[in-house]
Amino acid sequence: MSNAVFIQANPRQMLGARISAYSFRRNSAAPDSFTVHIMDVRDHPKLMLPGQTILRGGHVRAWDPDDLQSFTPLRFYPPQAMGFEGRAVVTDPDVFAASDVAELFARELDGKPVWAVPRPGHNGRADYVATSVMLLDCARLTHWQFDRDLDDLFAHRIDYVEWIELRREDPANIGHLEPEWNSFDKLTSATRLLHTTKRRTQPWKTGLPVDYTLREKGGLMDLLRPFRARRYQRHPDSNQEALVYSLLAEMIDAGEVSRAELEAEMAANHVRHDSLQMVDRWRGWEMQAAA
Repeated sequence: MSNAVFIQANPRQMLGARISAYSFRRNSAAPDSFTVHIMDVRDHPKLMLPGQTILRGGHVRAWDPDDLQSFTPLRFYPPQAMGFEGRAVVTDPDVFAASDVAELFARELDGKPVWAVPRPGHNGRADYVATSVMLLDCARLTHWQFDRDLDDLFAHRIDYVEWIELRREDPANIGHLEPEWNSFDKLTSATRLLHTTKRRTQPWKTGLPVDYTLREKGGLMDLLRPFRARRYQRHPDSNQEALVYSLLAEMIDAGEVSRAELEAEMAANHVRHDSLQMVDRWRGWEMQAAA
C-alpha cells in the first residue's frame, strides 16, 4: 500500500507549498515511506479557463483562476491521482509539519475513508469539518471522480460550498482527527500540523498588499478601513514566523531554493520583501522553542 502527501498550490502560494513539502520530509523518521506531491492548479486546465462561474452558497459567483485560493478544488483530486489505491494526506499550502505525518498513515481508520478536524460552529454549521487537512483511504473513494466533479461544478450542477464542506459525503464516512492535526494558528509542543489559516497574518506575506477577495461584513466601515488593514499583518506569534523561515533557511542552505528564486518571489509580491533578512534572522531556530 502506498502513502502520499498532496499539497495544493498556485503561483501565489507556491513557495509556501514548497516549504510545506520540505517540512513533511524533514520531520518524518521515515521520509522514504511516503511521497510528497505539490498539486499546481496550472496543471488542471479546467480550473484555468477564464470567464467561468460557479454556484457558491446558492449564488452564482465568478471563478477567478488567479485568486489566492484557486487551488481549493484540488482537495478532492488525490484519490484519482493515486489510482484509487493507498492512503493520502491532503493539505493547503500554508500547512507545515511539526511532527511525523507517518503517524497518520499508520492510523486505524475504523472503516471511515475521510478523516478531518471538526470545527463546530464554523460558518454557522454545528457539523462543520475542515477539509484543509484530510486523511483519505483512496480505495474507498472511487466516487470522488475529480474530472467529472469539476465539470459539474462549472455547470452549476453542484454547489462549491456543499462540495468543499463535505456535505455531499455520507456523514458515516467521516472520522474526526484531533485538533492538533490541523492546528489553526496555534503552535505548541502538542501541534502536529500547523495551519497558518488566517490569511492576513501568513508569516511570509507581512507588509504586502492584500491580494485576495475580502469577505467581511462592513458596508461603510469597510470603505473607511485604514490602509494598513489592506496589507498583510505580522503574525502575532513570532514562533510561527520562526518556524517558516527556519525551514526556508534550511532549504536555501541545502540548495532546494536558490536566493535568486527567493528574490523573484519577492519581486512578484508572493513573499515579503525582507525575506532574505528573515532567513538570516531565524536560521537555526529549533522547534523546542515553541512552548
